[in-house]
Amino acid sequence: MTTDVAAPTRALDQSDDSTPTTAAVPQGPLFADLGLPAQLEAAVRDLGFVTPSAIQAEAIPALLAGRDITGVAQTGTGKTAAFGLPLLASIDPAQRRAQAIVLTPTRELAMQVAEAIESFATHLPGLNVVAVYGGSPYQPQQRALQGGAQVVVGTPGRMIDHLERGTLVLDDVRFLVLDEADEMLRMGFAEDVEKIFAYAPKQRQVALFSATMPPQIRRVAAEHLNDPVEIAVARQSSTVTSVRQTYAVVPFRHKTGALARVLATSDADAAIVFTRTRGAAEEVGSALVERGVSAATISGDVAQKDREKIVERLRSGALDVLVATDVAARGLDVERIGLVVNFDLPGEPEAYVHRIGRTGRAGRSGEALSFVTPHERGRLRQIERTIRASLEEIEIPSPADVSAHKARALLTQVPERREAGRLSLYSDLIRTFTAEHDVDPVDLAAALVALAVGDDGPRAREEQERFEAERAQARDQAKARRTDRVGDRPGRGDRPGRETGGRGIRRDAVGTRYRLAVGHKDGVLPGGIVGALTNEGGLDGSDVGKIDIFPTFSLVDITTPLDPGALDKLGRARVAGRALRIRVDEGAPSVRGRGPAPKSDRPRPTHGPSGRHDERKPRQRAAF
Repeated sequence: MTTDVAAPTRALDQSDDSTPTTAAVPQGPLFADLGLPAQLEAAVRDLGFVTPSAIQAEAIPALLAGRDITGVAQTGTGKTAAFGLPLLASIDPAQRRAQAIVLTPTRELAMQVAEAIESFATHLPGLNVVAVYGGSPYQPQQRALQGGAQVVVGTPGRMIDHLERGTLVLDDVRFLVLDEADEMLRMGFAEDVEKIFAYAPKQRQVALFSATMPPQIRRVAAEHLNDPVEIAVARQSSTVTSVRQTYAVVPFRHKTGALARVLATSDADAAIVFTRTRGAAEEVGSALVERGVSAATISGDVAQKDREKIVERLRSGALDVLVATDVAARGLDVERIGLVVNFDLPGEPEAYVHRIGRTGRAGRSGEALSFVTPHERGRLRQIERTIRASLEEIEIPSPADVSAHKARALLTQVPERREAGRLSLYSDLIRTFTAEHDVDPVDLAAALVALAVGDDGPRAREEQERFEAERAQARDQAKARRTDRVGDRPGRGDRPGRETGGRGIRRDAVGTRYRLAVGHKDGVLPGGIVGALTNEGGLDGSDVGKIDIFPTFSLVDITTPLDPGALDKLGRARVAGRALRIRVDEGAPSVRGRGPAPKSDRPRPTHGPSGRHDERKPRQRAAF
């Protein structure tokens, strides 16, 4: 997180409006008025923040006073600091054991929250934060837990795995946070959350945050919170009008190349590229540097003084591209930024508003481009509903577009260079060359321009042809998907408010049905299956459709087909102590010549309104 001296009244963990603050005297309470311990107040001051956001101003004093709270707040309102600072105030760094737990629905959010809490703890020596989530090896997480990490941030599934293995003990936990509770409900983590609450001591302080407060969440609050203070903060859903907002459909494997071409053809003075995780930020930043782009990365691994140096290079023009996560870019205000690229779509629509607010500042125009993978169109629609506007679809520049852009930029310099004079040396060389080789001067000039922009002929043509073939293939696949997927038919898939994912939700767009080698007899729950698919397999919650659990196996619909690598990785993932052994479901009338499938396991072929058979009704899911 970078210090911004241009707007000293900015709120912590909350992005700016479209123009910098100009008031000389801060309005409302200051962080110094909230009663934070001196070390935490110093950390906030180091980060360059003075004025708390609305939820921070209400939640921090209540939590410091030992009260439980329920907060209705969106991402980008400052809720991480609202619970993170009081959480740290409750920790004794001298005690090397878990004292605070933060539950998040996704691994991306777990990493972001852990990174933010680390940035608040810079003046607390001996305090360690660990993020635990699926899709990452157990051993490093286990070592961090056994080393005495006092704050544990993680997804419910992996948290339970550590609890059951005995590598995480909650006997001394005094502060428990449930972040984005409604998202956990949607993703099917109800049973897991209940189990974690059962592991924790009865005497603990609880902070529950949710974007909405449906009856199920209120029941959780009534059962697990003690006389909570209720706090609600209005959502921000407006975007900067001076920013042109566009998107492009880009398959994941083509994102880095697409980004390089976008940057090569952009006329913006500087750009900021957003990724969901610090690992992705580092990979993208390194890839750009390898391509000759003047780029740098800021994440939680970069020290504060180094971040300040990077931002100063960006302001001065010594750096043109900054790759960052949402947390690392908070407080960033650089007028040169004319382009924001969402390399990864944000986890929450409201975060999109804050991201694109980095450009189009102080009356300047800007552009925001979002990369959308083919299966993320639902998330794009959520963003459009939130900002109450439609994004314009554009095509990613081709290699030929890049060469043409560079050539035009080169030719614009010709008049000035001619006026500067001293070209006789080059004129003589050209006359000699054209006479000796019988070359048309225009052809010679074209060849010189091609060399100057890095177009060496056949290889460049092959790259362009490959790009055109890939784009044609992507269009064909998109057309086939729109035809085949019932959920995308006009009047159905675009229906406002329609639920698009999560366990136990029946969707029209079933995608591919997979069979898992775990069932009721193994004690598996829907939340465990969703957790394995999203954390171990890297899927989004919106990718997971209907789940049916039978005695010895389960069936799950996944909208995006899994490649062999993903199947192999997921096949080794364990749920309820057993490997998933996932494979495409081929039905159960027989088992390759071994006779009929066991009667207790065979789905009962009844036909629903869609014309396809519906499997036997699974066990009733537990409510959150």
